[in-house]
Amino acid sequence: MRICVICEGCYPFVAGGVSSWLHGLIKAMPQHEFVIWAIGAQEKSRGKYAYEMPENVVSLRDVYLDEMMSCHLKKPRRQALSDEERDCLRRLFRCDRPDWNTVFRLFGRSAIENVSFLMSEDFLDLIEELSAQDFPYVGFTDYFYCIRSMFLPLLYLLGTEIPEADLYYSVSAGYAGVLGSMAQERTGKPFLLTEHGIYTREREEEILRTNWVPPHFKNLWIKMFYMYTRCAYQHACRVTALFHRASLIQQEIGCAADKCRVIPNGVAYERFAAIPEKEPDGWVDIGAVVRLVPIKDIKTMLYAFSLVCQERKDVRLHIMGPTEEDEEYYAECVHLKEELGLDNAIFTGRVNVLEYLKKIDFVLLTSLSEGQPLAVLEGMAAGRPAVTTDVGCCRELLEGVDDALGTAGYCVPPMHQSAMAEAILAMCANEAERKRMGHIGQQRVAANYRHAQMLKRYEDLFLQARRDADGGNRL
Repeated sequence: MRICVICEGCYPFVAGGVSSWLHGLIKAMPQHEFVIWAIGAQEKSRGKYAYEMPENVVSLRDVYLDEMMSCHLKKPRRQALSDEERDCLRRLFRCDRPDWNTVFRLFGRSAIENVSFLMSEDFLDLIEELSAQDFPYVGFTDYFYCIRSMFLPLLYLLGTEIPEADLYYSVSAGYAGVLGSMAQERTGKPFLLTEHGIYTREREEEILRTNWVPPHFKNLWIKMFYMYTRCAYQHACRVTALFHRASLIQQEIGCAADKCRVIPNGVAYERFAAIPEKEPDGWVDIGAVVRLVPIKDIKTMLYAFSLVCQERKDVRLHIMGPTEEDEEYYAECVHLKEELGLDNAIFTGRVNVLEYLKKIDFVLLTSLSEGQPLAVLEGMAAGRPAVTTDVGCCRELLEGVDDALGTAGYCVPPMHQSAMAEAILAMCANEAERKRMGHIGQQRVAANYRHAQMLKRYEDLFLQARRDADGGNRL
């Protein structure tokens, strides 16, 4: 079977996290061919991939959002839009509930023709109407350019060529989910969606914290991403989450319950379980395997570690992960480390996690949002307990779900520096308790989060979607 994987802002450009998970999934399914349909932010990233493509990746189709800024546009002629089409466009630009089949039909042309619609008199008429109704106290020019900037990426992407495949699979909602929906609608082939985190919640947090979206337009931007997610939920034949609570959130946002499935992550348990305990050396070494981006909240990690260092001088923090994804944020984190005088905090860059975990006593995660973090699962498989923020299913990983094993670490509120510091100090204080928690975590991973279990569930998911699409007659 040929599977088209649709990626937004991750594989193959960015290492770690979802990218690492997807790379492993593809390599573990040599019986299938894969096509990568990748959405990148900047065209300068073309060819600069964080991964060497597995042999069963037969094609890589990448599209970059900044390419649309160099398009040579011409003012289009007026279209004879029907009342139904105008209503659909109103709902689209209001970030409401448009008829997506009409959207896909209206913007089934080339990317340049689609984007040119934003220069048309039809668009201007609609925006004048919506501005007067929805934002009468905001300058029209501000509203006009807000809507243009919001929908330029969507219309550009809708004009890209759909790769041929037997099945379309997106690892996030958002733009990738809309492309999967378009592929399903235009080709009749099945579309599946997996969310590692809840895409809409993550975008909502980013927009609320950002300064580049004016306050009076933030709600509109948030509604736009919820609209894209509902589109993906509507068109996908199955929508998977990593844990039960995330599946319930998907249903709250609008996914039909009968489409929802829970497939937990899995790790190579035997490889990580074979990592020996750290040799005593007089230090307590803390490891954070993490992308250096704001949503991972490295700054709270550094502030909390500085409080720990006021109490103990025998601690080291190893922040393991690539530094190039958000170079500005990385520079801010390095500056903060220097300001706090944290000579014992080390940015290692990209490392072999299997090897590096030999040096680590326990793992640390300070994220603002997560799904089911592989770094925590891998640490647990290696017998390392964890201190995490209470996001995603971190509490479920550490405390279990009716398994009576016990607790494999500490879970604290996000952005709570003193609570994080107290949990780290508690973990540092008692080596025997660390080992006990590490053993509990290792047992939990062995029972519930093995890579082979996960692979079997995804293989069954893909094959069943193909059977259903073929009327159950063949694979």
